[in-house]
Amino acid sequence: MAVNAAWTRAVLPLCLLGVLDTEEKNYGYALLSRLAEAGLEGVKPATLYPALTRLEEEGAVEVEWGAGEGGPGRKYYRITEAGRERLRRESAAWHDLHGTVATLLGD
Repeated sequence: MAVNAAWTRAVLPLCLLGVLDTEEKNYGYALLSRLAEAGLEGVKPATLYPALTRLEEEGAVEVEWGAGEGGPGRKYYRITEAGRERLRRESAAWHDLHGTVATLLGD
């Protein structure tokens, strides 16, 4: 089942922080792959990279350039302590919202 695009955009920062919290660092294309594997296969680079830039500007992720595998350098993203705190806070809020919506839908 396709996920509503507006919902995906709304939860994308939380999902990115969740993925980055499980890894030392990762780059954009690999993050797209991880999101797709989890069921968010509709995320486009034009949506991903602005979300990562906002997370960087907000201090939730940091960026480092590294060598690419046989090609140009890659921009790697790593979650910060501020990002982990945001992930904890927003994850709790997400679970509360999910419970409320489930109740209202009769689940």
